[in-house]
Amino acid sequence: MRYDVPIHFQKVFQGEYNPQTGNYAEDEIEENTCFALVSETQTEMLKLVYGNLRQGSLTVQVQNHICEPFDRIRIGEKLYTVDFIRKLRTKQVLVLSEVQ
Repeated sequence: MRYDVPIHFQKVFQGEYNPQTGNYAEDEIEENTCFALVSETQTEMLKLVYGNLRQGSLTVQVQNHICEPFDRIRIGEKLYTVDFIRKLRTKQVLVLSEVQ
């Protein structure tokens, strides 16, 4: 198994309200990058997690446990949300679905 795909864990901080202009500042995004094994989610896992088949779902396996909180994951230019997390002894498996 090759852990060769860079994935970016994103933490989004909401922009603050400016009472003088009446607008909100732009959101700030903090990214932490690590390398992972990324593959298409198997049919059995799709049925287990979602109850039906769903397109745009990926299974990501990282070598260590993820300790820092995050809101979403970016792989390439696409954004994903986490639907299922499984912690193993030394690894962590995440099932992701694409944000529309």
